[in-house]
Amino acid sequence: MMKIRQLGRSNLEVSTLGLGCMGMSTSYGAPQDKQEMIRLIRAAVDRGVTLFDTAEVYGPFSNEELVGDALWPVREQVKIATKFGFKLKPNGEAGWIGLDSRPEHIKEVAENSLKRLKTDAIDLFYQHRVDPEVPIEDVAGAVKELIGEGKVKHFGLSEAGVQTIRRAHAVQPVTALQSEYSLWWRELEAEVIPTLEELGIGLVPYSPLGRGFLTGKMDATTTFESTDFRSTLPRFAPEALKANQTVIDLLGDIAKQKGATPAQIALAWLLAQKPWIVPIPGTTKLHRLEENIGSVKIDLTADDLRSIDGAAKKITVQGARYPEKLEQMTGR
Repeated sequence: MMKIRQLGRSNLEVSTLGLGCMGMSTSYGAPQDKQEMIRLIRAAVDRGVTLFDTAEVYGPFSNEELVGDALWPVREQVKIATKFGFKLKPNGEAGWIGLDSRPEHIKEVAENSLKRLKTDAIDLFYQHRVDPEVPIEDVAGAVKELIGEGKVKHFGLSEAGVQTIRRAHAVQPVTALQSEYSLWWRELEAEVIPTLEELGIGLVPYSPLGRGFLTGKMDATTTFESTDFRSTLPRFAPEALKANQTVIDLLGDIAKQKGATPAQIALAWLLAQKPWIVPIPGTTKLHRLEENIGSVKIDLTADDLRSIDGAAKKITVQGARYPEKLEQMTGR
């Protein structure tokens, strides 16, 4: 039975685990068959998942269209999160050429996303990356206007730094921050998580399974297609994969004790950190979806958490999580 969580002190209630839909259309090899992905998204709804994550830049556009087509028959049961903030290449070409969070652009993106998502309101509208050219107060103000018009219900930020979060929240309350957070990316713990707790903002971790690494299915011999985003990431170079294997060994040991999988332990660890954390693991396979959902039932004791924490702290994860150009767009 899927449980429910509240994102911070907002009134946005969602399933304890959401579903990240990006990989169905882009970044992890060739796009998946659309009808199969529609069936997978509806299977997630049948199993109690109510938060679905997409963005206009995924594809671009095709992922929002997929999510819209999959969810319109069950729209009343679910919450859809999408994102704005990239300047896209012309004519629907894949990729982007920069950032653009000008208020007029935010409003244009919202109108187009609403059409693709086949809905009259976006439940959670994130700024995808902080745009240094546009004051965050102007961004928050534009979303506030969309909320006033009923086109958006909640405002979110993605990969934002503490000062940006505070400044945005003062103009329009931020419901959720989406950022990478997992056993092998814990930088949020120093400043960001305490700030979210203080302000009553939820956390939606993406890549909670380390882009597949924490499932235990990779090693130094793993290779990626050129169309797979991970082929460009320093953390997935063979020497880094080999060095980071100790994280997997640790998860595997605890998983054996609990009759679970490493992926389930990695998700259960995240869920145990705070009651307002809602991870959004992505998948294109039904058995993985079911495995991920199984993590909700796993209770890690204080002793389990201490041993995971103690072992994880001894491991220095090797390799940056992004190439430099993308890394510069985080934590602003």
